[in-house]
Amino acid sequence: MSQSSSRGPGSSPRQVPQIPVVVLAGFLGSGKTTLLNHLLHRSGGSRIGAVVNDFGAIEIDAMAVAGALGDSTVSLGNGCLCCAVDVEELDRYLDRLADPATGIDVIVIEASGLAEPQELVRMVLASENPRVVYGGLVEVVDAAEFARTRQLHPEIDRHLAIADLVVVNKLDRAEDGAGVLSLVRSLSDRAAVVPATYGRIDPDFLFDCRPSEERVGQLSFDDLHRHDEPGEEYTDHAGHLHTGYDSVSFVSDVPMDPRRLMEFLDGRAEGLYRIKGYVDFGPYDPRNRYAVHAVGRFLRFCPEPWPPGEAARLTQLVLIGSGIDVPALTKELDACRSEKDAPHADEHGMWGVLRYVRQTEADEPEVSYDYDYDADRV
Repeated sequence: MSQSSSRGPGSSPRQVPQIPVVVLAGFLGSGKTTLLNHLLHRSGGSRIGAVVNDFGAIEIDAMAVAGALGDSTVSLGNGCLCCAVDVEELDRYLDRLADPATGIDVIVIEASGLAEPQELVRMVLASENPRVVYGGLVEVVDAAEFARTRQLHPEIDRHLAIADLVVVNKLDRAEDGAGVLSLVRSLSDRAAVVPATYGRIDPDFLFDCRPSEERVGQLSFDDLHRHDEPGEEYTDHAGHLHTGYDSVSFVSDVPMDPRRLMEFLDGRAEGLYRIKGYVDFGPYDPRNRYAVHAVGRFLRFCPEPWPPGEAARLTQLVLIGSGIDVPALTKELDACRSEKDAPHADEHGMWGVLRYVRQTEADEPEVSYDYDYDADRV
């Protein structure tokens, strides 16, 4: 871990330990939260703090990691971090996590799927907190959606060019995984390119993801600092991904009807790219809530026990898309609620949902960190 010296009046030089701040980025649904949760549960005793940024007003990603991190999480919702806060505000969050009393070894900034990685790197480099140091950019790629994502958003190539580590995730779902890996390597500049499924990478990569002294990918540190001159404020976000997307935040204290919700999901509009959150099916499964995860046409439900002491059982969903009709989607979701005076659940009501339930993590094979990548590019 890096160190910097600090000298006070009449004092001898002393070393101030610095905590690396790693930026974790990637397009909508690429698997950033899944990767972070994997690292949290397999960190080998190292303590990870996180700044979690959700695009929607409901902080779904923060909920997904809060149980593992406890008070080591800072949650920022309803906007992209690169535009929602300034450097001074980010410094306050970093100062809290970097307090020696927390015992944190590395801080991860999990960006929203529409954030601009280059701006986040600039913000960390501009930090005046002596206890933190920029620790590199990890870019997560959805192998199954990569061709379509690049077609819609060519700027993804620029994100890969400044990454220090690229995780090519969801290779189990890609039609040509080897081709995606080869293409990503050609677009990355000296970065390690690591294949993965379910975000499973060796936790050591998080600690070893360090940029060179003078360059971040194809950009020099001077380039990254160019908007951080005294008295100069960078406010042009017109080219950012999030300017072309809208979000719908939906909350219901009435359980959802599984048949109605599946009709909505099966008929969702093409522009509705990302859906995430938790669904309460009430009497259809009173023991579990269902985490829902949709990217493009892919859909998955994961039942999980309700958190102990949950005050209210709510359905909480965030929908993100381009060219979507927010009022119309809200109305359609409202229509998916169960009737208040409906009879108890029937035995076939959940069949449509259960088609999209995958095996649990506990049933999946144990991860093996036997990667086939170009060691010269690490």
